[in-house]
Amino acid sequence: MKLLGELTRNLLFTGKGGVGKTSIACATAVSLAQAGKRVLLVSTDPASNLDEVLATKLGVQPTPVTGAAGLFAMNVDPEKAAQQYRERVVGPYRELLPASAVKSIEEQLSGACTVEIAAFDEFAKLLGDQQTTSDFDHVIFDTAPTGHTLRLLQLPAAWSGFIENSVGGTSCLGPLAGLQAQHELYANTVRALSDETNTTVFLVSRPDQSALAEAERTRNELQTLGLRNQRLVVNGLFRARVDHDPIAKALELRGHDALEAIPAGLKQLPRTVVPLVPRALIGVEALRRLADGDYSGTASSVRARMQGPFPVPLLELIPQIAMRGKGVIMTMGKGGVGKTTVAAAIAAALARLGHSVHLTTTDPAGHASALSSTVPGLEVSRIDPVTETRAYTEEVLAESGKGLDEKGRALLEEDLRSPCTEEIAVFRAFARKVDQGNHGFVVIDTAPTGHTLLLLDAANAYHRDVERNLSYIPDSVRRLLPQLRDPDFTKILIVTLPEATPVHEAARLQDDLRRANITPYAWIINQSFYAAGTHDPVLAERGALEARFIDEVQHKLASRTALIPWQAEALLPAAAPAETVEAV
Repeated sequence: MKLLGELTRNLLFTGKGGVGKTSIACATAVSLAQAGKRVLLVSTDPASNLDEVLATKLGVQPTPVTGAAGLFAMNVDPEKAAQQYRERVVGPYRELLPASAVKSIEEQLSGACTVEIAAFDEFAKLLGDQQTTSDFDHVIFDTAPTGHTLRLLQLPAAWSGFIENSVGGTSCLGPLAGLQAQHELYANTVRALSDETNTTVFLVSRPDQSALAEAERTRNELQTLGLRNQRLVVNGLFRARVDHDPIAKALELRGHDALEAIPAGLKQLPRTVVPLVPRALIGVEALRRLADGDYSGTASSVRARMQGPFPVPLLELIPQIAMRGKGVIMTMGKGGVGKTTVAAAIAAALARLGHSVHLTTTDPAGHASALSSTVPGLEVSRIDPVTETRAYTEEVLAESGKGLDEKGRALLEEDLRSPCTEEIAVFRAFARKVDQGNHGFVVIDTAPTGHTLLLLDAANAYHRDVERNLSYIPDSVRRLLPQLRDPDFTKILIVTLPEATPVHEAARLQDDLRRANITPYAWIINQSFYAAGTHDPVLAERGALEARFIDEVQHKLASRTALIPWQAEALLPAAAPAETVEAV
């Protein structure tokens, strides 16, 4: 195929949210199928958008893709996988143990960590059990954003070691028998991931410094895990077509500078560069054209127009947000839509109005923590998983470990080494940050959609995990859900790009939040070429595609909408957050 050349049987696409992993993975799958191969394309992302990109309704079993003979696709449904996993573990004990004991096991398996383990279980079947995918020549994984992917890939070794070193019969996952049956499968999965003749990892990145830095961290961590067959895909490189267009020149220069400063590790990898295309990559035909190297636009040259007036600038929402003088503002949305930029701009604007403001992030990538503040009254921090896990572990050992004999303490320490502990520790820290909104403004730059929803879902089951190890539940955790559901206290801002997939994924996020009795305050449409007024033909055509999605947000999805043009001056980690507000 023209896009990526010769390929191994297993292909994994990973990278920072919003870099185009799904588009590149789908184009690769379509091209291989066109070449006569039988291909299985799998999304392990909790917020999968394969259905929309392939224009085919998918489920948890391989489904033929419309218009692409030989191509099958499926989504790993984490919640359904968790339900099946729980029943597989609990089922054998229903007739053997008292009802109270069975209920205890079910409660131990109710947390968000079990959802992730169950999703990995499905991933392992597809990669580690050759019989499961024996009908296919290639298996392609469109993986979740980087933080989740690394966790997913680390699980085989983590859980294999957990089983081998077990000194007791139960853990935060319930009876270990549920995992012991999978031990050989997990070992096969580790071998398959490390086999350079069988598996290739594609690090997908945009040509910008933050995405490339994330790709370099991923490269290093994957190499440490034994995944050495790696290649780099730089997606969306732009070349200006006209002179005297500051937006086009700035975008071109940004990409050029990023590639000139590419990290040394990435520089050594085989590299594929994909230009920015002036069309939506939706449907098999558009994906086939991308794979064949056709980067042209659509046949139509007619500029679309919005219905009605432009949404307001972000700056006009600030006085409404600031009216109460305290509370929580959370930016949420698909990875790569600019949540950090929006959170930083709002935090700086509130601080410049004289409020006390704390800007923090629960994002595993932690980009907000790199922002340096020159604004009085603005404090910046990050919820660091390593630090929070260490503190929680020490607290549990000090309280629940006192009075235990050597064997009992060993069992407790074993339990605390499981990945579930990190989930609990981070959640506690998140609850503390939200509680600070009672004393001033807290602006939270949240993780990408899937991780965020798991975090919020954990509020319903968190107390069960904590009560196993501690004799109390922090007041901040008890207050969390009521505070998130109070529209006067918490204002959820859904951030999106004016494109099909980010808008529709954000709409699903809004539906999920509403089912949890949490109502978003406003939508922020970010990085709009339509609003920027560029006349470069590629950017203008991309801008023309935006109009319908801006209308959809403003007239169908949001009660309040703000629109941020694509800006020539990017918010860099070393820049003061306040500088962004003037332009948005």
